[in-house]
Amino acid sequence: MKRLLVLLVLIAAAWGWHSYNGGWMPQSGDGVSTGQQGAGRGGRRARFGGGEGPIPVIATAARRGDVPVTADAVGTIQALNTVTVRTQVDGRLLEIAFKDGQDVKKGDILAKVDPATYQAQYDQAMAKKAQDEAQLANARADLERYAKLAQTDYGSRQQADTQRATVAQLEAQVRADQGAIDNAKAILDYTTVRAPIDGRLGIRQVDQGNIVRASDTNGLVVITQLRPIAMIFNLPQQQLRAVSAAVARGPVEVDALDSDGTTIIDKGVVEVIDNVVDQTTGTIKVKARFPNERLQLWPGQFVNVRVFVDVLKNVVVAPTAAIQRGPNGAYVFAVDEDETVRQVAVTVGQQTETTAVITAGVEPPVKLVTTGFARLTDKAKVRVSTPEEAAQPPATAPGRRGTREPGQGQGRRRDQQGGGDASGAGSAAPAPEAPAGTDGTRQNRQRRNGAAPSEGAPTGGQGSPAGGSGAQRPQAQP
Repeated sequence: MKRLLVLLVLIAAAWGWHSYNGGWMPQSGDGVSTGQQGAGRGGRRARFGGGEGPIPVIATAARRGDVPVTADAVGTIQALNTVTVRTQVDGRLLEIAFKDGQDVKKGDILAKVDPATYQAQYDQAMAKKAQDEAQLANARADLERYAKLAQTDYGSRQQADTQRATVAQLEAQVRADQGAIDNAKAILDYTTVRAPIDGRLGIRQVDQGNIVRASDTNGLVVITQLRPIAMIFNLPQQQLRAVSAAVARGPVEVDALDSDGTTIIDKGVVEVIDNVVDQTTGTIKVKARFPNERLQLWPGQFVNVRVFVDVLKNVVVAPTAAIQRGPNGAYVFAVDEDETVRQVAVTVGQQTETTAVITAGVEPPVKLVTTGFARLTDKAKVRVSTPEEAAQPPATAPGRRGTREPGQGQGRRRDQQGGGDASGAGSAAPAPEAPAGTDGTRQNRQRRNGAAPSEGAPTGGQGSPAGGSGAQRPQAQP
């Protein structure tokens, strides 16, 4: 008996759980699905116009003009002169007369080394010269007396000749003394360290009070010349002939560009083309010089470079965006006067990111499509806008902002929810809300639990029409 009761309780519990989750309840899922699919097709037809009507495009007229022929590369900035300032004498660094990063001129004092030892050597050389000069003066006086005695036969000629040789030796000694003085003076001057070139100082490598030596490899500081400055870049060997011809005609302009490839940092000229092609890379090295008055270029910096090789005169110019590529080559969509497009094969010459030179195919002032190629075909009808018109913000339609007209939002909501087909069948009145505890509530519970509504279940309670053509009113969550 107990087993029978337990079995009945389990059956009742299973039936109640299944009923709670919508089991055995007929649902009209087909009607809802059909309505939603109809709404989706209607929305797509409304969005794309069913493939009918002119296609909106943006077009720009081709023109004739002069186009520069350029060669682009990536260059490295190098200083024309870089000097590591070292002391030429050994000693204690008494004074540092510069600040890190300071601009200096040639001859400016940078540092001073203890000059005591070198001053003493200079004084010693000066004294030695004075001593030898005194001896030379005495020897010259003796030579004069010996020469007079030799003429009167009171003295020998040999004695006069010996004295003449002594004078010559002392004269040479005085000249040697002067050389020693000059050397000592130069060494003494080396105790004052001066800037050898114009430029900007780097970070100093030694502090005041240290013992410095002429053999120190790091030196005191590095001076880099920034005005003017050089750039080294490589060009493909195929462009060597054109660049060489341009250099032969006159100065060749070079632009240093920022990383965006459009902002000009500085303008310079080609200074020299290397005399050999690199066999490994097939490129040739070119050096250009820039004034760098604003100090926008820095040694070691990588910059984009554009070399102006030649100018194409009176050629057909079109936006690069108008050029399309296909199996048969390049082509454009030209807009005729009746606002239909035709596909035209073209031959493209030089092309940059913004403009392209068309050597054959179209002539100005034909308009070429630059935007809107997605659905464009030959002989298609188009609605043309210029880039200026496309850039303007659209005008606000009446009723789009502010107070809405009664029922305006409801009609759009009914169309989006798939309450009818594209022809307006969704204007039927919404189904009445199902009372609490009915099939609509069970379906909401079923959706909340993550289960899809079973096929055949009603979608709006007992009062919803078959087929689900009416818009569903949101059910209140219990």
